[in-house]
Amino acid sequence: METTIADIENAAQILRLQKMAYQSEAELYQNYNIPPLTQTIAEIREKFDTQIFYKTVVENNILGSVRAYSDETSCFIGRLIVHPDIQGKGIGTRLMNAIEEHFSEAQRYELFTGTKSIANIRLYERLGYKPFKEMVVDKSLSLIFMEKAGNPFLR
Repeated sequence: METTIADIENAAQILRLQKMAYQSEAELYQNYNIPPLTQTIAEIREKFDTQIFYKTVVENNILGSVRAYSDETSCFIGRLIVHPDIQGKGIGTRLMNAIEEHFSEAQRYELFTGTKSIANIRLYERLGYKPFKEMVVDKSLSLIFMEKAGNPFLR
C-alpha cells in the first residue's frame, strides 16, 4: 500500500472511485444529485490545476483519495474517499495524515461533511477536528464544518 501525490492521469480512476464511495452518502441523504456524483471528468481535471490530490494505491488500483488547497493561513480539505469494501481499515487516516503533512505550514485545517455522516464525523474528531459551524443546505442536508489547529509556530 502506497500513499503518494496523484496526477492528472489518475483523474478518471479517482472520479470512478469517488462516484462509488459517495453512493452511501447519497443514500443517507436521499439525494443522488450531490456534487461528488455529478462531477464530470473535465471538472475533476480542472481541480488538478488548483488542488493537490493524494491517492492510496494497492496493486495499481487507487483505493482512496483526498484533495486540498490552501490560502495564506488555512488548508481546505475535501472529498476524502475510500473504496466502500475497505473502509475502516486506516486508509482515510493515512490520506488525511499525508495531506496535512503536505500542507504542514498551514495554521489551520478545515473540512466539512454532512451532519448525518456520523462515521465521517467520528473519524475527523479522532484526528483532532472540532466542529465550528453548521450550514443548512436544504431540508434534507445540513453540513458541519470542522477545523483543526495547524502549525503553532506560524501564528
